[in-house]
Amino acid sequence: MTVTPTRAALASVATALLLGALKGYAAWQTGSVAMLASLADSLLDLVASLVTLAGVRIAAQPADAKHRFGHGKAEALAALVQVALISVSASFIAVRAVERFFSGEVAAQAESGIIVSLIAILATFALTAYQRHAIDASGSIAIRTDRLHYQSDLLLNTGVIAALVLEQFLALRGADPVFGIAIALWLLWGAWTGASEAMGQLMDREWPEEKRRAFVEVAATEPRLESLHDLRTRTSGAQDFAQFHIHLPGELSVAQAHDVTDELEAKLEAAFPGTEILIHVDPVGQIDQPGDPLREADEIEQLKDAE
Repeated sequence: MTVTPTRAALASVATALLLGALKGYAAWQTGSVAMLASLADSLLDLVASLVTLAGVRIAAQPADAKHRFGHGKAEALAALVQVALISVSASFIAVRAVERFFSGEVAAQAESGIIVSLIAILATFALTAYQRHAIDASGSIAIRTDRLHYQSDLLLNTGVIAALVLEQFLALRGADPVFGIAIALWLLWGAWTGASEAMGQLMDREWPEEKRRAFVEVAATEPRLESLHDLRTRTSGAQDFAQFHIHLPGELSVAQAHDVTDELEAKLEAAFPGTEILIHVDPVGQIDQPGDPLREADEIEQLKDAE
């Protein structure tokens, strides 16, 4: 069975509901600020997962008359909402942890908190493994961001266990709020990472250099291709886009040039499935805008120079 972004998002919602209920009980039983932080994070996980579900469902809709490039950027928008929620969660945790540190309160009934945290670790590990399959199959940025904060939950729940053990069983006062602050900082780092990736998609950031290089290497296997220039790439949700100009011998007819581009497009689509490719043909020697390095860079020559 194919693991789709929608299925992964549904699994995320179900996991967040389960963990929220368990952690609510544990926070009530223990009074632990680390457990309260974990509960707050799970509740925001639920909201974030619902946003993710909406984002991937919208992104999966086919292109229409008003959205000719599809709806893929809905995933990046969903990821930004998740980032905002993670940041709110981290801020709440940090404030509550500082208050707890100076008040001197001590967590109670650590056993129930430890058991719930162990269950949460197992459930979260299973979910992140499932999400990994969805990301490998689709490249979904919304699921990737969702997985990011569930991965932080693994650290968070481990921190809760450590805090409860240190504070209640080893009598190390202040361990619980210190771990709460550390968790908050980790969440903020995850939010920054997710925001950077989502903004990169919304701003049509180029593919990573390794991916661009691999793309050009495949194109360079076409023997009739004189050069490849003005390569522009971007990603929208799970959809990749690439457009570029090629130089072909001027004596080729329009029909022959069309055949070459069709064959080149087939090669590239086989190597980069799901990529929408747009190729513009120029006769050898044609320069569209002299002096514009962004447009006229010969990617194949650069590849040869690098080798």
